[in-house]
Formats: sequence, C-alpha cells, structure tokens
Amino acid sequence: MDSNEISRPHILVVGDVMIDRYIIGETSRISPEAPVPVVMAGREDMRGGGAANVAANVRSLGARSSLLTICGDDGSGRDLFTLMAANDVDLDCVIEAGQRTTQKTRLISGVQQIARIDYDAAVGDAARAELARRFEVRLDGVQAVIFSDYDKGTLADLPALLAIARRHGVPTFVDPKAADRARYRGAFLLKPNAREFHALFGDCRDEQIADRARQGMAEMNLDYMVVTRGAKGVMMVSRSGDVVDHPTEAVEVFDVTGAGDTIIAALVVGIAQGLPIAAAIDQANIAASVAVSRPGTYVVTRADLEERLYRRSHSMTKLAPIDVLARKLAHSRESGKRIVFTNGCFDVLHAGHVRLLDEARRQGDILIVGLNSDDSVRRLKGASRPVHCLADRAEVLSALAAVDHVVMFEDDTPLDLIKTIRPDVLVKGGDYTADSIVGADLVREAGGQVVIIPTLAGRSTTAILAALHA
Repeated sequence: MDSNEISRPHILVVGDVMIDRYIIGETSRISPEAPVPVVMAGREDMRGGGAANVAANVRSLGARSSLLTICGDDGSGRDLFTLMAANDVDLDCVIEAGQRTTQKTRLISGVQQIARIDYDAAVGDAARAELARRFEVRLDGVQAVIFSDYDKGTLADLPALLAIARRHGVPTFVDPKAADRARYRGAFLLKPNAREFHALFGDCRDEQIADRARQGMAEMNLDYMVVTRGAKGVMMVSRSGDVVDHPTEAVEVFDVTGAGDTIIAALVVGIAQGLPIAAAIDQANIAASVAVSRPGTYVVTRADLEERLYRRSHSMTKLAPIDVLARKLAHSRESGKRIVFTNGCFDVLHAGHVRLLDEARRQGDILIVGLNSDDSVRRLKGASRPVHCLADRAEVLSALAAVDHVVMFEDDTPLDLIKTIRPDVLVKGGDYTADSIVGADLVREAGGQVVIIPTLAGRSTTAILAALHA
C-alpha cells in the first residue's frame, strides 16, 4: 500500500448487500399470452446494491473502503466478490452455505422500469455471530463505521455492534430501515429519510420535525440526526439543539435508486476527511444530485463532486477545468461511453452552431465543446473580437441540451486539449476539410473517427456582424 493510500481515511461499511441486475431492451408489442409488454432484451447490467453500493461510493469518493457483510454461496454471492474487486473495495463476507444472496432484477424498456423481481436472503444466528467476531477484529485503524440497514437480517444484532464500536472509540453512522428505535440507540449519527423518520418517531408536520428529532435523539443517545426529505432538502439536528436546513440541489431526477446510499457515503467521507458536518452534508447533497440524475445504481466519483462544486462557484454551469474533466472522462470511458469533441469561438451563437452541436451530440454519449479563451479569439479574429466574453459564451453554450461539458483553451488550436481528452469522435463543420482539422490524425491513429458536418447555408458570425454594422 503506497503512502497516498495510507493517508486516506479508512471507513468500514457493515450491512445488507444485494445484487442489482438490469435487463434493458425495447418494447414494440403486447404479448399474445397475456396483456403485458414483450421486451426484446438488448443488454444486461449488474451493480452492487445496499451496503455494497455504500462501500463502492466511499471508495470512489476518495477514502479506503472495507465491506463486512453476509451473503449466500450462490452465483450472486460470487458476483459480489467480482463487483467489489472492480470497485477496489476490501470485502470480508461471511458465507452461509445453502443460502442465496439478496438480488433485485429490474426489467427496463427504453428508460422505463416495468417490473422488478426480488429474491431475499435469510440470515442465520451463526452467521451474525461470526460477523460480530470479525467486526471487532476489523475496527483497528478504522476512522468511521457506516451501518447500512435494509432490514434483511445482517444487522439484527446492531445494538451489540454499536456497543463494540463505542468501546473502541469509533464513531458510527447508521442508515436505518426498521421502525425500532432501540435498534439504533447509541449511534453517533442517524440518517433516516422522511418515511423512515415518520416510522421511527410518528407522523408529524414539516415544522414539527426538528422538535421530534430532538426528542428522539435524547431518548436514543444520538449526537446527530440527518433527515433526508427528497425535494424538501436535508435537515441536520445536533445534540446541542442546532438545526440546519440544506436545500436540495436542483437537478432533473432520472432514478432515485441508491440515493440514500450515496448520501451516507459522501457524508461520512466528508467528515472523515476533516470537513465540518454542515459542509459534509452539503457535499452529500451534491453527491445525491449526481446519483439521481443517472439511471440505476450509480457510483458517484470524486471528479463528479469536483465538477459540481466548480459549476456552483461559477455561473457557467457546464464549464469545467481540464484536470477535473479528464478525471471524469476516465470514469466515463471505463463505463463504455463514447466521447465526442468539437471546438470553436462560438462568439455570436446562431442556428448553424446549434445544428452542428446537435449533430455532434448524436455521434456519441458525451459531447465536449472546446471554447477559445478571449485572448485566443482576439488573436484569431482581430482586436474587435470577441463580442461576448468567455463567461457569457460558456453560459450560452451551457444552456444547450446537446452540450455536456465546456472546457476553455488558451492556445490558437485545441491540439493539447485533444491529446488530453482523447475523444472517440472529432467533429468539425463543413468549412473544414479532413486534412485541415487539427488533431484528426491523433484521433484516427487511436482508432477514433473524424466527422465533418455540413454547414447551414447563409449562417455565420461574420455575416451577422457585418449586417449589424451595415
């Protein structure tokens, strides 16, 4: 283990695991056997769910991650080992002979989930006793423990595990499922969602949540409670009575699967890295906004967080520094995404630009637009340009649905940018020839494709500016 790895905080995740399987296809007809759609299966995907998703997020957000759990000696159990190895998570699994591992199989037509098939595990007393023994051994050198409770049986003896952690002085963070307050007594932090909060403490109005949380914390000897309330945001209540409301990050929600796992992982990683708890909750909020904007169980990366933080601190919502973007693209490439790149000044955006960008986006999964700096535009176009500064040009590009990322470059050509991004597809407009496109040879040599998209007749920035000055 290198020094960088040793310096990372070490977080132990304990709890119920599951395998999330996705069968994805298209529907074009109804079955003649029953009034149900026929899905022509196109591809299958497999991801770790529950505590496995928490552990994967802990690792991808920058901490060392260990997972202690119970699984069956079946195919799904073996898949768990494969998935955790791929996510660089240290897995310690108590294997129960003759038992199956919890699995959820989702049938998806297009982007719509139309059915889910569940297989639940049965956890025995002997397996839980072995888990408790291993738990105490594994606490050495751990900065925090996350208990991910999906009420599948792994954490039925949670009070005993919490007591062990307290003896070792390790803070415990619990994502609860059961409506049993005694089960979670003595945790450092409890993170229920709104439904779980009402199940634990009774139905109440929004304005009563803080008072009800204080009462529950006193009864359960908690230091903090963090209540996630979907679109209403996140509320943090401390033992001292402080209440902090964090608004939800505004995003288009695609799939809420695993959002709670992401929040607890990002929250604990932030605290373990030295962030004040309010800042750690803010980080968790951002991580959740990334997770829900992706299909299925999504593992949020440090690059995802850095990009969102950069966007927040700049009005140019899709502009990202190249180092942040490069790390994000590395993850996208590992996921099989096809990366498209084009570039330009985009000084006075017109229909020709929009048509080019729409066509470019159709060439792959992620469209990156290289944007000349103001000085670069001046050198290329003359002292009177740009008409619009970089911030304005980036903000206008960011408003286009076709554009995923905008990245600025200072040089007169985007050659160094292309070397860093290594796009699968390089796109330029029809006023270029194959031989005159900067970086075309690099892309082709790497097995990529160069695409020239015809220009829209009569549309050009030069003509627009000339007409304005006529």
